[in-house]
Amino acid sequence: MQSTLAHRSGRTTRRQALAASLAAAAVFTWPGAARGAHTVRLWPAGRPTPALNLTDLDGKAWTLAALKGRPVLLNFWASWCEPCRAEMPSLELLATRHEQAGLVILAVNYQEAPPTIRRFLETLPFSLPILLDRDGDAASAWTPRVFPTTVLIDRSGSARSSVIGELDWMGGPARAMVEPLLTPPKAA
Repeated sequence: MQSTLAHRSGRTTRRQALAASLAAAAVFTWPGAARGAHTVRLWPAGRPTPALNLTDLDGKAWTLAALKGRPVLLNFWASWCEPCRAEMPSLELLATRHEQAGLVILAVNYQEAPPTIRRFLETLPFSLPILLDRDGDAASAWTPRVFPTTVLIDRSGSARSSVIGELDWMGGPARAMVEPLLTPPKAA
């Protein structure tokens, strides 16, 4: 399916084709996928946004400071977490939809070894960057250690809210949270 999509349209990227196949997999693999319960919490007033300094599966370093100026979603997940797996296709689609607006979605894996993650990716391909939270310190700093948890960060690098639990990232509630992050800053 991916190669067919990619060849029919000269403008379809590999990421778009993968996102489409993930969406189809969600429909056929997980009935009711990404429709679970979730809670939205505003980031606590006065609580500073934690630093983020992790490497991905390929050894590339990622910092929140380097992403300043772009809206960011940090999705904390684990392969053993069924709600995490269920929402992955909609996160992939969200990234594809808002790629031009600069949205960055980082999937932060909680304490799993790279071989375990790679085996998981063989069954559920996922093209978003996967960061390694080897010791769990990032999850402790950013989340209540409930998976999945996704933290929404504005262009200034400030955490705005957290979504605790599974969410359909292509649905109306997610759109209402993400769209304000995508608005370019006003010229001074």
